[in-house]
Amino acid sequence: MAERELFDFWRASSTLFGLISFVCWSLSFYPQPLLNQKRKSIVGWNVDFPFLNVLGFAAYTVNTAVMLWSPAIREQYAYRYPASPEPSTRWNDFAFAAHALVLCVVTYSQVWPRIWGFEKGEDQKVTKPGWWIFGICLAAVAASVVAVLTLSPDGGYDPSGWAWIDVVSFLAIGVLGDDKMVITFYKYMPQALDNFKRKATTGFSIWQILLDLTGGVANIGQLLIDCSLEADWSGLTGNPVKVGLSVITLFFDVIFVLQHYVLYPDSGDLKSSSSSCTPGEEGRSV
Repeated sequence: MAERELFDFWRASSTLFGLISFVCWSLSFYPQPLLNQKRKSIVGWNVDFPFLNVLGFAAYTVNTAVMLWSPAIREQYAYRYPASPEPSTRWNDFAFAAHALVLCVVTYSQVWPRIWGFEKGEDQKVTKPGWWIFGICLAAVAASVVAVLTLSPDGGYDPSGWAWIDVVSFLAIGVLGDDKMVITFYKYMPQALDNFKRKATTGFSIWQILLDLTGGVANIGQLLIDCSLEADWSGLTGNPVKVGLSVITLFFDVIFVLQHYVLYPDSGDLKSSSSSCTPGEEGRSV
């Protein structure tokens, strides 16, 4: 009885950690669109970031959805990972991804003056590298679909050969999942470098970072508990997007916390730099 109660405790803890990570990470998508609305301007904002963010979270949403609700994908996953047949993806992963996708679409729509009427710089448009990333990702996914349709004798339903689970894995590992992690890396790196150059953290909200940090720790905690309860750690290898996203976020959150509280605790007014905020951006969040 005690062993059963302990199992129930850890299962409840996993659910709680999932809820914490969902709430904390979901809140992180509001500062930028709210700031754009307040300023009626997107000047000083990198357009590549919201453009590729839509792509990354679209991939993450599809990945979590099929892992949760596609009978064919779940059967193929169980065949490929017999020691841990249940995917470690949970409902909060899909809820987070879908919520983020909606907010990313809304945020990217602010780039278009015809929709929102916001001020926009003449050079604020998606760069050629951004379009290349977008095109390569879509082409790679299309190639994996063609491979399954042409190489599988039953249209991709036999898990022993080329199957739809390979397209999902390719989506998560080879192309769009990595793209999501690259986008996350790209989101934080410029701000960290700017803080270093200015020797200041003024101009972004540390509460955003603390929310990210809390969500990342809770997310990793949930995954570790789930894998432990399944008595097999292959759930980690079967869900690289979730792990990679958490690790990158934690890495940069620790850097920002150190910059704000240890390296530059009394940074004072915002110092000028090549990436300084434009007028009206003083309350900008990361």
